[in-house]
Amino acid sequence: MVLARVVGTVVSSHKSQKIEGIKFLLLDKIDPVSMKGKGDFVVSMDSVGAGPGDIVFYVSGSSARNTDVTEGKPSDSAVIAIVDHIEKDGAFTYQKNR
Repeated sequence: MVLARVVGTVVSSHKSQKIEGIKFLLLDKIDPVSMKGKGDFVVSMDSVGAGPGDIVFYVSGSSARNTDVTEGKPSDSAVIAIVDHIEKDGAFTYQKNR
């Protein structure tokens, strides 16, 4: 699993029927200590209702096809969780809604 921040959405009006109705998110991988983006972007299918600014876990490869939303879909990346907080060495580096 990889930590990332939702920085946008990607819209496609022409796509395979298998991915109709799925929301695509633009993610920027983050450093979990500084919470800064790495400028390393990925487009991911949303399976949890994430939105702009959310910190999320995403998976890639065959794991991306193991959610209720992405099962049987041509996916190489799926958001699987919205992060509530990140703690390292007893200190919070991120807390949602703060």
